[in-house]
Amino acid sequence: MKTVLTLIMACILSVSSIAQDKYLTKTGQITFEASVPSFEEVKAKNEATTVILNTENGEFAALVFVKAFRFKNALMEEHFNENYAESDTYPKANFKGKISDFDFDSLNTTNKKMLYSGTLEFHGKTNTLTDLPMTISKNEAGQIVLSGTFSVNVDDFDIEIPKVVSNKLSKTVDVAFSFTLKKK
Repeated sequence: MKTVLTLIMACILSVSSIAQDKYLTKTGQITFEASVPSFEEVKAKNEATTVILNTENGEFAALVFVKAFRFKNALMEEHFNENYAESDTYPKANFKGKISDFDFDSLNTTNKKMLYSGTLEFHGKTNTLTDLPMTISKNEAGQIVLSGTFSVNVDDFDIEIPKVVSNKLSKTVDVAFSFTLKKK
């Protein structure tokens, strides 16, 4: 009986130690912009991104529901979902990657520049992104704060821009993210 109790306690402790290695948010922010000068701003924000970070190895993943992007203009949002992102067919976008040389113990309230790489899946296509800059820190509440920017080309995700609006939309989309992760 004593052996069984010891085994159960060991299992409980190992599971709780594994859970301590993860930080999570369900309210991460992502914005993208595909504006061109002299035309209406094409910009959207999503504040419901789920992100998880494994502090043991720097691996992280982000999941975005495409219909959660909000535009200033409701018609633009409708066109984005129906004609470009085809969000009924491709409802989610995700990123899976790793922060290079990640060291949880070195994080503090000072912003630290790091690089990350991984795969971005959007509109049914997956593309590899490498050596992108990121800022990472730990705030006074012990939460991990990740932020950064990157650019993608719409052609890489097979998104067709009709000729009639091709001069009003950039083929390069600038993406910015900000995630505050709490210990899971």
